[in-house]
Amino acid sequence: MTKPALSLAAVPGRRLKTLELAQDIERRGFSGLYCPSFGDGLGLCQALAMATSEIHFGTSITPIYTRHPTDFAAHISTIHELSGGRFRFGIGVSHAPAMDRLGVTQGKPLGDIRQFIDDIHAVPRAGQMPPITLAALRPKMIRLAEEIGQGMVFANGARNHMSKSLANLSDNARTNTDFFIGNMIPTCISDDKQAAMAVNRKTLTGYAFLPNYRNYWKDAGFEDEMNAVEAAIERKDMDAIPGCLSDAWLAETTLFGTATEVRDGIEAWFDAGIKTPIIVPSSASGGQFEAFEEFFALYD
Repeated sequence: MTKPALSLAAVPGRRLKTLELAQDIERRGFSGLYCPSFGDGLGLCQALAMATSEIHFGTSITPIYTRHPTDFAAHISTIHELSGGRFRFGIGVSHAPAMDRLGVTQGKPLGDIRQFIDDIHAVPRAGQMPPITLAALRPKMIRLAEEIGQGMVFANGARNHMSKSLANLSDNARTNTDFFIGNMIPTCISDDKQAAMAVNRKTLTGYAFLPNYRNYWKDAGFEDEMNAVEAAIERKDMDAIPGCLSDAWLAETTLFGTATEVRDGIEAWFDAGIKTPIIVPSSASGGQFEAFEEFFALYD
């Protein structure tokens, strides 16, 4: 059975322990490590370049607005070189609320991504650039990922919608192992299925506030759920939003339940065309490290 990749973040006070966890993940033969932006994903990737020797890793994702392209170019080429080419730079435009908190004014996503990639490749004497993966949900960004990138990654994509989404790629991109197709999947393993579902529903509730995600999930067939969310937001009844998110929606966007159910779900994601499922583990009874131990047990 092909093993998926894992999402890994280093929180303050546990960064050295996180590197030890990464080494364990590598020993266990998982297919990759992908780091979100919080906790300094790029910094963690630089540490992974030195702490591991074989596993592929990258950011999933780094917002393009938080540093100057010259600084990004120097940093990512350093990681690329130190890792022996195992690093993949995943980028995206993030979300308006997050950028608003930083005082960042965003432009048009497609144009900004295109300009950013042009800018980092134009930096003189930066060194060799790593492969670049674009965060994507909608067709135009998916097509742009093939045009100017070396891969694409969903976050919280809907499995029932994958065939339609991936139809925006050429046959070569869908089958070529050099073109990365990933999806970050919230995952909770527990014999108490309702408890596992509650964990995943809590994880994704924040995304339901974002218009781009609601529009994507409407396209995926969950119009009733997203319309209910929008009605709750309109009447400022934020506590009602988790109840708007149906079990059917949760089953298409996350993995939960017994070990067998989660293992079968991972295989279903491979069958849906996701070359690299990126598992985001959570636990119904413990913290981050307990969640990883529960996930490791799937393959012991």
